Amino acid sequence: MKNYITKIVMVAILISTLISCKVSKDIETPKDAFPENFRNASVSKDTTSIGDLEWKNFFTEKDIVQLIDSAVVRNNDLQIAAKNIEIAQYRFTQSKWNNVPQANLFVTANINNPSENSFTGMNLNQALGKKHIEDFSTGVSLSWEADIWGKIKSQKKGAFAEYLQSEEVKKALQTTIVANVSTGYYNLLMLDAQLEIAKKNVQLIDSTSTIIKLKFDAGQVTSLAIQQSEAQKLNAAQLVPLLEQNIAIQENALSVLTGSFPNSKKRSIVLNNIEVKNNAAIGIPSSLISRRPDVKSAELELKIANANVGITKADLYPALKITAQGGLNSFESSSWFNIPASLFGTALGGITQPLLNNKKLKTQHNIALAEREKAVLNFRQSVLIAVSEVSDALVKVEKLNQQQSFLQERVKTLQKAITNSKMLFKNGMAEYLEVLSAQANLLQSELELADIKREQLTANTELYRALGGGWR
Repeated sequence: MKNYITKIVMVAILISTLISCKVSKDIETPKDAFPENFRNASVSKDTTSIGDLEWKNFFTEKDIVQLIDSAVVRNNDLQIAAKNIEIAQYRFTQSKWNNVPQANLFVTANINNPSENSFTGMNLNQALGKKHIEDFSTGVSLSWEADIWGKIKSQKKGAFAEYLQSEEVKKALQTTIVANVSTGYYNLLMLDAQLEIAKKNVQLIDSTSTIIKLKFDAGQVTSLAIQQSEAQKLNAAQLVPLLEQNIAIQENALSVLTGSFPNSKKRSIVLNNIEVKNNAAIGIPSSLISRRPDVKSAELELKIANANVGITKADLYPALKITAQGGLNSFESSSWFNIPASLFGTALGGITQPLLNNKKLKTQHNIALAEREKAVLNFRQSVLIAVSEVSDALVKVEKLNQQQSFLQERVKTLQKAITNSKMLFKNGMAEYLEVLSAQANLLQSELELADIKREQLTANTELYRALGGGWR
């Protein structure tokens, strides 16, 4: 019996191998989804990009490296993503066993006590002199479906693509976290710089107020000048607690990203001492598919959709299934394990074709086809977003450099204006309003200059992230 079952299984495997074919054709990733070059970038065929750099090589500030390192290890969202990868890996491993016959061990014991007036009961009493029937069985059952139309193969491909996609999701999350940590740190340095500017401005206005009071005592200005000077001083002083509040909030946000409770963050460098990198190497748009995790994830989504089309298409075709059982059977427990008399075996092979549920299966196949078309559109959209983000970052880097140049000149001019206005005011050749106006303009310009520097550093980080950097 064992040899008979083995022969059936081998014949079925041979048949499925000979006639196995793919019932659906995969759609490839659209090649025309990428432009030839990025906007605001010089034409180049060089595929090298800063996106290929490890984040430890892109960020050179020691404090940022330590913060990112902590975030990569301890961030809860990243740990959840790692668990999703583990789950997807289990599913893929399981899919490898879909083509292996299912084997189950069974042990059954049945007792049937028919009516004495029934046909079964009378025959049983006459033949065996018993009033009940006992049946004891133990053995192994096998079930196997031949992968004639590539259904199991498609399931395996889909599970593998889902596993790879879970890895890309984690990479995309890490690129965002790396960018957010560095941006948060630059925000912190900007707030530090603005806090220092506000404190210096309070001292500057205080010295101006002293001069105005002397002028008032000499009868050269009215009390209005003192009041306006004090109001300007209070306005600058108000910035100090506001900035201190924002610093604490930014430190708390960095703590969440790095998986720790709120605490202060070490700063061993000031904003003005950080060099803004000139990142000229950006590569070509088509290389984004190997760098940007979200673009790669969209490509894998298309592969999953291709697999689902193959699965639903195979469901429309006949399925070859083989089942077999073998073991020990007896109507008396005393002779249950009497070998070879109690041995039994059955084998069944058949082809089934869906009939009444064919409409449902066709609907599922049509849905799978529509989902695949959606996957193509989603891929195109992910490329559009990626290319747009790179172009946005490029124009920000370029235009922020120009803005900083103009703003630096404005700050220098205002610093000279304050020196001159004070000298003229002391000599009675300028009004106090001119001094106060110059000081207010300087405060605003210096705050803007610190913000521009922060925006430059953030734009470089955003360009790095947009090019797919931060997950290596």
